[in-house]
Amino acid sequence: MALTLQSCALGDAIVLHCKGRIVFREEVVKLSQVVGESIETSDVVILDLKGVSAIDSAGLGEMVALHMWARGHGHALKMTGLSSRIRHLLELTNLTSVFEIYATEEEALTVVA
Repeated sequence: MALTLQSCALGDAIVLHCKGRIVFREEVVKLSQVVGESIETSDVVILDLKGVSAIDSAGLGEMVALHMWARGHGHALKMTGLSSRIRHLLELTNLTSVFEIYATEEEALTVVA
């Protein structure tokens, strides 16, 4: 399933609702473009991963790169809506200690990193 991203504003943040897979090639490129553009226009970008069925190593690598780019520019990339499968993947790769992960979009907005 190809990755689709829908954006909406939530307070001062941009929420990107992701659906599909974040995997090598077009999906990773699309994620990079959309998240990159969103980071340039908002201090806080929230990735809602409820609709994500799979993430591979290329997807994880790009998510780390986007997180580092956002932090380096004084912005925040936060995540919500992790399925147990995606959460387990992030725990296995020790990325739960890298990413800002929240239960809801509203919680992500109220916590200042």
